Amino acid sequence: MIDEIKLTKAIGDAARAEALMRDELLTDALMTLENSYIKGWRETLARDTDARERYWQAVQVVGKIRGHLGMIMANGRMAQHELNMLAMKPAEIKAVT
Repeated sequence: MIDEIKLTKAIGDAARAEALMRDELLTDALMTLENSYIKGWRETLARDTDARERYWQAVQVVGKIRGHLGMIMANGRMAQHELNMLAMKPAEIKAVT
């Protein structure tokens, strides 16, 4: 029963993450930030390694946000599959595998 609760939560989280990834305001904000950081990085002076490093880290964070949401969506797909398998009868499971 606890597994089913965790799986159901993962499926709900995945739906929310997918909605965020489709949300135009969020995707535009992430793209604007990423482009701004890349522009700032390109405009740094050659000897300003600290600034370039901060811009690089900022670009990486934007990518990590996208990656994290993608991971939540993937976990939700796996959770849905597991719930489907739990709902099947043993004979149906053998037919699938």
